[in-house]
Amino acid sequence: MANRLSVIATRTGDDGTTGLGDGSRIAKDAPRVAALGDVDELNSVLGVLLTEPLSPEISMDLMAIQNDLFDMGAELCIPGHSAVTEDQIARLDARLAHYNATLAPLREFILPSGTRGAAQAHVARTVCRRAERAVVALARVETVNPPVRQYLNRLSDLLFVLARCINRVEGTGDVFWASPNARKAT
Repeated sequence: MANRLSVIATRTGDDGTTGLGDGSRIAKDAPRVAALGDVDELNSVLGVLLTEPLSPEISMDLMAIQNDLFDMGAELCIPGHSAVTEDQIARLDARLAHYNATLAPLREFILPSGTRGAAQAHVARTVCRRAERAVVALARVETVNPPVRQYLNRLSDLLFVLARCINRVEGTGDVFWASPNARKAT
């Protein structure tokens, strides 16, 4: 593979712009850059989650997702480019169904808590929701392929379910929200 990044500090962004994959330059606070940055942050948060003791199955799924998010970053970086596919969304749907089948139905709201790994999965979920909002905002002003938004929507659901699975595997279980009345009683 040829060197893709030969120079990291180009100084071309000193004026508040950044280069896109098509060679154009836009403001660093443009909606496209915000969406790209949120997806990049999500990928980094998943990298932190992967440092936790996780089952090999969950780790493999998260690594596949990181690659998908890199594809998504490429799509967002090159206006008009398509990289996220229906197959990637279908894979998330299948993994969501697989993990959901291992969990008891929820009867209460849960708190983003439990084990450190589960808490990290919840952090990833909230970053994913922010990335989704940034993509929706971008789609108001520019064309965005629907699979990008759909993927982030499914991924946030999957991260919620994975947090529950991580707690279950660690023997912690879900941490339930207590209503104000229940909190007063204790």
